[in-house]
Amino acid sequence: MPRVTFKNLDRTVEFKSGELPYADHGKPESLLDIAMNFGINLEHACGGSCACTTCHVHVKQGADNLSPPEEDELDRLDMAADLRLESRLGCQAVVTGDVTVEIPAWNRNYISEGGGSMNLGDAIPVAKK
Repeated sequence: MPRVTFKNLDRTVEFKSGELPYADHGKPESLLDIAMNFGINLEHACGGSCACTTCHVHVKQGADNLSPPEEDELDRLDMAADLRLESRLGCQAVVTGDVTVEIPAWNRNYISEGGGSMNLGDAIPVAKK
């Protein structure tokens, strides 16, 4: 079973190929689809349609265990902040084996919907009126 490690979140998830429910989070079994299936908030402003760079990740290990990037992804990555040789869009990179990725600090959702924060643990929720 393939494993995906989100290094800076200190979280590893394992899945059986073909068994994840798919809900239009980029390509099926992409890094974004896997993250969303396991409650890991990887930003994706365009809904995973390869129209932005908010799901940009740095692949630290296992790049050969991802689908090769297509031209659309490479064109879009040219606009990503902190572009590196190991950069991929989470919505396009389909996982075929073990992979370790890092979500760039500028790309993490610091104050997520509902008051949580990926970077700082749980934030104190704002009192509702």
